[in-house]
Amino acid sequence: MNTIERTFVMIKPDAVQRGLIGEIIQRFERAGLKIIAMKMVLATKQQVEDFYPKDKEWFETVGTKTTKAYQEAGLDVKKTFGTTDLEKIGRIIKGWLIDFITSGPVVAMVIEGNHAITKVRNIVGYTDPLSASPGTIRGDLTSDSIALGNIMARAAVNLIHASSNPKDAEHEIKVWFKESELLKYKRCDEDIVLGNFLKK
Repeated sequence: MNTIERTFVMIKPDAVQRGLIGEIIQRFERAGLKIIAMKMVLATKQQVEDFYPKDKEWFETVGTKTTKAYQEAGLDVKKTFGTTDLEKIGRIIKGWLIDFITSGPVVAMVIEGNHAITKVRNIVGYTDPLSASPGTIRGDLTSDSIALGNIMARAAVNLIHASSNPKDAEHEIKVWFKESELLKYKRCDEDIVLGNFLKK
């Protein structure tokens, strides 16, 4: 079984504007993960539309997370969104995400490593910065919340996106990179990080 994976990461406009690119990249590299593609782009609305899923399940998942955040904050979701329908809430949030991601430059990258998808998500922290653990990127570097974003009719300003699973990673990488842009190279510490030096 091969445990080496590729995952997609986007440093969002708020992190770029705050000068956090280096801090964020350093956290991944120090964990033994390898950046195999990276670029700064001004995303178009169409790119972001293609990037985020369009299926009912995704909209309902986003609607569920949003509703949960509202309940925990003691707020009325219907007052902000005009509905309690999870799919409709998800569609509204997607519109806010498109506005946010196209508001300034983003840094798109592909990261490779042992169990990269899980490892990156653990480093990034929970989607809602309010619930992100200390020591994670979101837990340490932002104090926004989904509830505050929703009250202000905007996306949560949460610094970064990371793929949730292999299927999403494959799709998201293809939106931002050609196969020829994914580089193959070996880090000088790779054998140590992956334990290859122990092979006899």
